[in-house]
Amino acid sequence: MRNRFLLIVALLMSVSPLLAQRSKSDNPAAPGFDVAGSDPRAVQIADEVMRAMGGRKAWDQTHFIAWTFFGNRRLVWDKWTGNVRVDNLKNDQTVVLNINNDQGRVYRNGKEETNTDSVAKYVKAAKGAWINDSYWLVMPFKLKDSGVTLKYIGTDSTEAKQPADVLQLTFKGVGNTPDNKYKVWVDKTTRLVSQWAYYPKFTDEKPGFILPWTDYQTYGGIKLSGKRGPRELSDIRVFSGLPGEVFTSFERPDLNRY
Repeated sequence: MRNRFLLIVALLMSVSPLLAQRSKSDNPAAPGFDVAGSDPRAVQIADEVMRAMGGRKAWDQTHFIAWTFFGNRRLVWDKWTGNVRVDNLKNDQTVVLNINNDQGRVYRNGKEETNTDSVAKYVKAAKGAWINDSYWLVMPFKLKDSGVTLKYIGTDSTEAKQPADVLQLTFKGVGNTPDNKYKVWVDKTTRLVSQWAYYPKFTDEKPGFILPWTDYQTYGGIKLSGKRGPRELSDIRVFSGLPGEVFTSFERPDLNRY
């Protein structure tokens, strides 16, 4: 009987590390994520959000995302290569660039921009637009990104009176505005982000805004929300394939063809 007990213990000990390793690998943090400074409970909730959004595998397999930001800009993003297209819907300006190497081309005022300084300026602005606009769309997938520190604040209700767990996000040396702070409400039932608050500086006590995250829909294998109260991310699309000229031609593509 004793030998049988010891055998069971040995089997459990051999399986437990494998289970722990599998659990950790379900949603590994990006290099540079502040593991030491983040709360284990906050990290656990971030993993629950990832699963509710479709899962890490589905997010990694998502290739192309397109959306319109507040009716002002139309973006198409190749997640795998870093190619991005930014069309300004208020005028004829288009920038095609790669966010990994900051190289790009600019079309404005009816022709391609050739002045080196001007190209660099508009490419930088387009990358800044992508950083901002993509965060508004896919922030829940980026809770364990490089430079992020996650803290668990506790439980609270959203402005819509829905119970939630609240996370705090701060940043170390990443993005265009590393002094920002966010609070993120994660719905107790769905485990989807249901509200967020933005603070221009970590030391700010009052947020710059508090907005809901609603109207989740499934695109490809992932869930995305486009409604932010009075603000809207519209015409959201996920594609498994797009032709290369989407990221090279200044002619605005008809994405309904794909």
